[in-house]
Amino acid sequence: METYVWTGRTRDGKRQKGEMTAKSKDEAISTLRKQNILVTSVSTRTKKLNINLPFKASVKDKDIVVFTRQFATMIDAGLPLIQCLDILAKQTENKTFASSINDIRQDVEAGSTYADALRKHPKIFNDLYVNMVAAGELGGILDTILNRLSKYIEKSIKLKRQIKSAMAYPSTIVAVAVVVIVVLLVWVIPIFAKMFTDFGGVLPAPTRMVIGASDFMQHNILIIIGAVGLIIFGLNRYYKTPSGRRTVDRLALRLPIFGLLVRKIAVAKFTRTLGTLISSGVPILDGLDIVAKTAGNKVVEEALVATRQSISEGKTLAEPLEQTQVFPPMVVQMIAVGETTGALDAMLSKIADFYDEEVDSTVSTLTSLLEPMLMIFLGIVIGFIVVAMYLPIFKLAGTIG
Repeated sequence: METYVWTGRTRDGKRQKGEMTAKSKDEAISTLRKQNILVTSVSTRTKKLNINLPFKASVKDKDIVVFTRQFATMIDAGLPLIQCLDILAKQTENKTFASSINDIRQDVEAGSTYADALRKHPKIFNDLYVNMVAAGELGGILDTILNRLSKYIEKSIKLKRQIKSAMAYPSTIVAVAVVVIVVLLVWVIPIFAKMFTDFGGVLPAPTRMVIGASDFMQHNILIIIGAVGLIIFGLNRYYKTPSGRRTVDRLALRLPIFGLLVRKIAVAKFTRTLGTLISSGVPILDGLDIVAKTAGNKVVEEALVATRQSISEGKTLAEPLEQTQVFPPMVVQMIAVGETTGALDAMLSKIADFYDEEVDSTVSTLTSLLEPMLMIFLGIVIGFIVVAMYLPIFKLAGTIG
C-alpha cells in the first residue's frame, strides 16, 4: 500500500486536497471518483525517515479531551471529517498522538468509518469511546456525542485526581517515616551504641531493644530489601490472577475507612459511564459489557456481568443489581425509578453527580483524619527511639550526681 497526495474539485467546484492509501495510483483515482471528486493531480507522498525510538510518549487523558472537544467544535461548524483530522494531527503537540490521528485519517480516506478507524488504536481510544462514536455516526449526531465524551472524560480525570489526593498524603508521610527510621537505625544508633559500650554497665530495656533492632538492620539490610522486593513482586503477581484480584478487590471494599471510598468511586464510575452510553444511543446490554470491562474492581465487574446476564433473560436493571449486594440500596431504588419513568440515563447522571460530591467530601474527611493520626504515629515511633537513646545518658548523669 502506498500513500498518495491528491488534489481535486467537487461537483460544486470547491477545491479539495488530502492523502489516502491505495495499492496503485489508478485505485486511488477510482476511489476518489466514487466520492464524486474530479481528480486534478495524484502523486506518491515522499517517505520520511522514521527513527524507531525505544519508547514513545504516552497519550494522556488531557490530550484526548482537547482532541475530542476541538473535533466536536469543527464538526459542528460543518468542516469535513477528513479535514478536521488533518488539522488536529498538525496542531497536536504529542507526536505519538499526532501519528495515530494521521493513521485514522488515512483509514477514513480509504473508506472506513470513523469508529472502525478508532478501533485500531485501543491503547488510546477504549471501547466506551469507540461505541459512542459509532452510535453518533449512526444517528447523525457525532458532534453531540463528542461533546458528551469530552465532558465524561473531564469528570473521569477529576475523579482520578480525587483518588490520587486521597492517597498522596498518607503515602508521603509513611515514606518519610520509613526513611527517617532506617537512617536512625543504620547510621545514628550505632554511634550511640559504641559510646554506651565504652561506658559499660547494664542498659535500659528500651535502649537494648533499639540497639538490637539497629544491629539486625545493619547485618541484614540486603536481605530485608530483597524480602520486601519479593513480597511486592509476589503480591503483584497474585493480584494479576483472577482469584487474587477478586480477593484483593473484595478486601478493598470491606476496609473500615477506605472501603467506603472505594465503593463510592465504583458507584460514581458505573453510573457516569452507563448513563453516558445510554444517552448516546448505545444499547443497555452493550453498555453494561463496556462498563464491566472498565469497572476497575473485580467484584464490581462480576456483579455487572451477572446483571447483564439477568437483563438478557428479561429482567429489569434494578432487580439484579440489588441481588449483587454491591451497590447501595439508594442507588438501586433511584435506578428503579429511572426505569419506571423512562428516564434512566438522566437518573444515572444524577446519581453520578451525587456520588462525585460524596467522593470529594470523603476524600476531604479522610485527609483531615489521617493527617493528625499519621503525625502522632510518626512522633511516637521517632520519639521512642530518641528517648531510648537518651535514657542511658540520663542514668549516667544521675549516677554522677
